[in-house]
Amino acid sequence: MIFVGLLIAVPLGWTLYLSVTDSEGSVRAASNLVGFSNYVEVLTDTDRFWPAVMRTFVFTGGALAIELVLGMCIALLLWRPFRGEKWVRVAILLPLVATPVAVGMMWRLIFDPNIGFANQVLSWIGIPAQPWLSGQYTALPTLMFVDIWQWTPMVVLMLLAGLTSLSDEPDEAARIDGANAWQRFWFVTLPLLRATVIVTIVLRGIDALKTFDILYATKGKGGGSFHEVETLNIYAFGLSFDYNDYGIASTVLILFFLLIIAIMWVLTYRRKANRS
Repeated sequence: MIFVGLLIAVPLGWTLYLSVTDSEGSVRAASNLVGFSNYVEVLTDTDRFWPAVMRTFVFTGGALAIELVLGMCIALLLWRPFRGEKWVRVAILLPLVATPVAVGMMWRLIFDPNIGFANQVLSWIGIPAQPWLSGQYTALPTLMFVDIWQWTPMVVLMLLAGLTSLSDEPDEAARIDGANAWQRFWFVTLPLLRATVIVTIVLRGIDALKTFDILYATKGKGGGSFHEVETLNIYAFGLSFDYNDYGIASTVLILFFLLIIAIMWVLTYRRKANRS
């Protein structure tokens, strides 16, 4: 526990220290304490920081919402045993096998505007070619689709684990009372599964907030020419390794960390409230 605590405390403490200095060029170079001026500069940056915050929330919220809906539908389909169930589960879990960078490069080829398979399929049905990842307004939704494709199986696993732990008696009682399938799900299954759903939202939401590899593998530095997919992770990475502005980059990371802590606290509080 001490070792794990040090692994968390030392990097966090060093980042917090850098966030109140004017460190740049090299972390070993002399730097001066500047107090909270970095925080004021970042929080008043309407050109890069706040748009990055908006993209982070749009990416996370959109992908997480669709993953929850799809994950719940697939988990309900897999809840009851059927012929070939094992093969279906293996097929659904295949996207989790590849690393995110490999997934990003694969979909980058599929969505290539010139040789990509996606535009070839559209041409077969008479739809004009789309820019996909190269478009200023289509890149972020396209990458949300890639994230949904890869991580929906994880949501399925978590929700399916919660479903298999439920007793069949409440569902059978509702069936006897004449409730249809939708009523049994909405008024019986979903309330019993609420704690599992909140845990899934917490774990998958935090993971989606930290998404970096797929975005960087497909769009590179700055999240594209127009910063169209520049989330907080991409923005902080660029400040650190492209501009060597470690003070501002550390400030962005500390603010991002506080944001994640706040979201975790709210969701955990909701979970405790539901239990009581």
